[in-house]
Amino acid sequence: MQPVVMAYALYLVITVPLTVLVARTLSRHGKTFLEDVFQDKQALAHSVNQLLVVGFYLVSLGFVTLFLTSDDTVLDARDVFEMLSVKVGTVALVLGVMHVGNVLVFNGIRRKHLSHATERPAPVPPPYPGYPAPAPHPAP
Repeated sequence: MQPVVMAYALYLVITVPLTVLVARTLSRHGKTFLEDVFQDKQALAHSVNQLLVVGFYLVSLGFVTLFLTSDDTVLDARDVFEMLSVKVGTVALVLGVMHVGNVLVFNGIRRKHLSHATERPAPVPPPYPGYPAPAPHPAP
């Protein structure tokens, strides 16, 4: 087998499972987070989580496959390792940035949900029977 083909195979053997591991971690912990945010809407939390995970897979695996090719000359084992270090390192950095992006999306969803929850005015209890209603404030 040519060294460059070996490098490509090793690249895929390393980066695809790495992508799956990160996606599963995001899914597991993202689901818990979203269920906490959407306590009253578990189905919505599950759907949002699944959509984020599918988007993560599509972008990540798309990048992994587009980044597969190389113009480097790979003649021996040293060249294979050098090429792999650059490629796997770049994929790891991109996955890390995507992970931070997903966390920011989760945080944005949480903030939006919490701000909507606090913007709602508390219901005013009706006056008790026989209790006089409060007098209106005079206009300035």
